[in-house]
Amino acid sequence: MRSMLILFPRFTLPLFLFLTIDCGINMTNAQESPVAANTFRADLDFLKKHTPIVLLESNGAAVAVAPDYQGRVMTSTVDLQGGPSFGWINRKVIEAGLLSDEDRKGQLEEHIYIFGGEERFWLGPEGGQFALFFQPNTKFEFEDWTTPAAIDTEPFELVEQSATSAKFQRNCEMINFSGTEFAMGIQRTVSLLDEAAIAASLGGTALPSGVKCVAYQTDNRLTNRGDAAWAPQTGMPSIWILGMYNPSPKTTVVIPFKAGDESELGLAVNDSYFGKVPPAYLTVHDDVLFFKGDGTHRGKIGVSASRSKGIAGSYDAVGGVLNIVTYNVQSAPSGYVNSMWEHQEKPYDGDVLNAYNDGSPAPGEPPLGPFYELETSSPAAALKPGETMRHMQTTLHIQGSKDQLDTIAQRMLGVSLDDVIVSE
Repeated sequence: MRSMLILFPRFTLPLFLFLTIDCGINMTNAQESPVAANTFRADLDFLKKHTPIVLLESNGAAVAVAPDYQGRVMTSTVDLQGGPSFGWINRKVIEAGLLSDEDRKGQLEEHIYIFGGEERFWLGPEGGQFALFFQPNTKFEFEDWTTPAAIDTEPFELVEQSATSAKFQRNCEMINFSGTEFAMGIQRTVSLLDEAAIAASLGGTALPSGVKCVAYQTDNRLTNRGDAAWAPQTGMPSIWILGMYNPSPKTTVVIPFKAGDESELGLAVNDSYFGKVPPAYLTVHDDVLFFKGDGTHRGKIGVSASRSKGIAGSYDAVGGVLNIVTYNVQSAPSGYVNSMWEHQEKPYDGDVLNAYNDGSPAPGEPPLGPFYELETSSPAAALKPGETMRHMQTTLHIQGSKDQLDTIAQRMLGVSLDDVIVSE
């Protein structure tokens, strides 16, 4: 998340959480469930105890969606009965539930509920003069930062459901830092993809025999329900999709990008969100970057629309899983919102694609997860009354042998898995 705290330059919200609460994960013990705690089944059983869950399933692949958490994909698996759980879930926060206004005072939950989940709907910008997370006449400081309830604690209405899809909607009103009022219509559909759709997502090639895959697409729409157009002078929101994934010691994020001179395309990668990412965690080549997603060192990177190829991935060499995330590349005449916690010279010069690696913010401090993130954003929504913007994201988790996954990686990401190495 692009934001900044006064005490910690380029220090975004989730990392502040490390300093405010004990975020250890309270995993289900063996007496409560005979299923290993890192399996999808264990996470599903846990979630169902605390919130309604819509389970999408096809041929053993499954996706767990939480209507009360804004239609959030909490986790997914290639095998409902005994497969791994790909989404990071913050069990402690979910177990605690929503607090009263009085109980929330002075606590993290006064600002945000971190439920986790591998794909959630948010809105940008977070900070800046057009921020949705700061009210007028406040300061860009944590004490004044508040996640809008519509994307934090309030449910989305489930309006349609089938075995493989669920559609949600939510109408809401928000006001930004500059005082502009927005009447918004939100619509979100989560769809589990079949074999044909998976093949289409992978360039028209079917998966090799024996390879397991869970793939889903979210269709996210934002409508201007008001009487005035959303304009650059008064602020424009954007659709922001974020995911938290379980890391491993050998997980590497892979982002191919357009090669070219910085004078024409800008920086290849923005790696200064939390201070410069050290070489041990980031390697940048002419047209691809490798970024560790092992949950041991906090850092974040961003790729601009002029550089992005509309795709990001990660490879977990421990679990034998290749993850692919794509989004619908579209024209952005108004640019992409900037979410830094400051008055911005270029409020529409933000990134379209981000990756984040969790870790301790300081010696002796625990990580929030750990987890790692992949994020995509829509362009700034310059919508007239009644107009709608659409941002679609497709997520694939593919499990197989290294040789099988290597073929897919070369076709989709342009790299061999043997080359997915971060310089030490």
